[in-house]
Amino acid sequence: MFTIPLARSGTATLNQVQPAAPTEIPWLPRQFQLPLKNQISAPLLAALLVCLPVFLQAPLVRHQPALASIFTLLLLAIGILKRGTWGNLLVGFSGSWLAGCVFWGWLRLHPLWHLPVEAFALPIAVAGLWGPWRQAGQFYLGALLGTACTDAAMALCGVMPLWPQVLEAEPAAAQQLLAEAAALVLQPSHLLVVATFAVGMLCFSRWLWLKGQGCRVVAACLATTLLVDGIFLFLALLSPQFSGLV
Repeated sequence: MFTIPLARSGTATLNQVQPAAPTEIPWLPRQFQLPLKNQISAPLLAALLVCLPVFLQAPLVRHQPALASIFTLLLLAIGILKRGTWGNLLVGFSGSWLAGCVFWGWLRLHPLWHLPVEAFALPIAVAGLWGPWRQAGQFYLGALLGTACTDAAMALCGVMPLWPQVLEAEPAAAQQLLAEAAALVLQPSHLLVVATFAVGMLCFSRWLWLKGQGCRVVAACLATTLLVDGIFLFLALLSPQFSGLV
């Protein structure tokens, strides 16, 4: 579904030079400005943004879902005013952030709602691929594709039923359940499923990377999701308290 419009990122349509944007936001104090606009590439910045919700947002939202949701407005405002690469990616990230706030804040015990909630802005993201906010759409689609792959692998490995149990249990019991869920993934048949998804995501990321600058944002999101999933699995096995879920 995402391949056709994203593959065009190597053409002039998605790679045309955007008008120069202001480098500072007038009402934001200078110490909070983002001076690295031309220092960090779009794929690297996208990769950094993918890492934030996994280990920081989920535990924060569990305690302050409304406050975390309101923070979306600040992300969106900075992105719109900043423009350029930073602004575009922050706008795309704000969509993923809001979806994460809604799910982890109020629907976290219903894993089947995870992907539909994360995909709430899908039509806007697809439409944005042909406009000045194309990088916002590329980031959102890349993050959503990574989420879809992760959820699909979890479902095929039989981990989904343990999700609400982990979140409802007391901290000590939750850590044990999370470790058991991670161990379930390492069973031979499930490990084959995980390996298949990992190889597929890596190959697709490489294919996207070779398609041009625009597709590299999506490739970075997908590859980083795979890396984060690996770190999460490692933490769930050895130190569940640091996984972000308990």
